Amino acid sequence: MPVKLLGIAGFKNAGKTTLTERLVRELTARGYRISTVKHAHHGFDIDQEGRDSWRHRQAGASEVAVVSAKRWALVHELRGETEPRLKDVIARMKPCDLILTEGYKGESHPKIEVRDLAIKHPELAGRDPSVIAIACNGKVMEACVPVFDRDDILTIADFIVARLELKPR
Repeated sequence: MPVKLLGIAGFKNAGKTTLTERLVRELTARGYRISTVKHAHHGFDIDQEGRDSWRHRQAGASEVAVVSAKRWALVHELRGETEPRLKDVIARMKPCDLILTEGYKGESHPKIEVRDLAIKHPELAGRDPSVIAIACNGKVMEACVPVFDRDDILTIADFIVARLELKPR
């Protein structure tokens, strides 16, 4: 079964993380298994300096897995390798009903553009054919795709379920 993928895209401070979080909460409450992939344009660290796993990485380990009874994480140090492609990251993930990506504006998978009208960012819809809707905090005139209020999570979730033909479990 092919992976169902939907991007939440937009520019800094437009509300991407908030929308992603709220959609994950709503769609999982409906019984769907949702996974996410967040793209960071800068270095990040999920580990804490001085912790055992951090020390393992600092010593040169290529991958470090941290495992407990409640969760596990795998940190892969690139050490000069190129950033993995989205499709390669997805290939390593467990099967689910939908993967939401945050970021990845340049990828061609279907995306919802998030806009904050108080911030003058370039618009993606109309220039990027993979944008299938806009989630915004106000009116968008002459939009070429459906426009939703950024806070109307139920309607946005309904749109996603219908558009991606998600099947109830």
